[in-house]
Amino acid sequence: MPAEQIHLVRHGEVFNPQGVLYGRLPGYGLSDLGRQMAQAAADDLVARDRPVGLLISSPLQRTQQSAEPIGEVFGLEAQLDDRVIEPENRFEGLKMHGRESALRDVRNWTFLVNPWEPSWGEPFRAIARRMLHAMHDAWDATAGGDAVIVSHQLPIWMVHRRVTGRSLAHDPRRRRCALSSITSFERRGDRFVEVGYRDPAAGLAAQATDVGAV
Repeated sequence: MPAEQIHLVRHGEVFNPQGVLYGRLPGYGLSDLGRQMAQAAADDLVARDRPVGLLISSPLQRTQQSAEPIGEVFGLEAQLDDRVIEPENRFEGLKMHGRESALRDVRNWTFLVNPWEPSWGEPFRAIARRMLHAMHDAWDATAGGDAVIVSHQLPIWMVHRRVTGRSLAHDPRRRRCALSSITSFERRGDRFVEVGYRDPAAGLAAQATDVGAV
């Protein structure tokens, strides 16, 4: 039988002392605080007293590390799926805030002409499409219980906006997708419906120095 619920878990805080937009760059793993956040997400899933039959992760280091405590508590090994990875971004490796912000460089302004697409990276509709395909496959592949997918802020937010019928274009500063948060869905017919959002690492968030791209 297919899954009963599917949970999209965002990774924990990343160790990013340079303060760059790391995107898909290698070598950006969790900070010590990020590991605590990942454990908080795992603890929250356990506290729901629901069986988990499938664990999937984006192939990036920070998501695999965030999946580890979930795998440990449910006795699962994370399966990697490129479809739930961080979107491509032309500003990878650059600082996006302060006096050294890439946005101050006129040579980068050509990438900002259409924020509704967006012109600096993978189209929002493509992100939503690949995420939903991965979710449908995970749902069908789960032998019983719930499925968990550890992914990234923007892909999770694209799913939220798609299934709630909202425009995919949005203000990045208003994304409701905190570090190690859990957004839950059920499939009704051939469509996903959002059924919950939790922020189990909220008590740790005040200590975070890196909260991702905004």
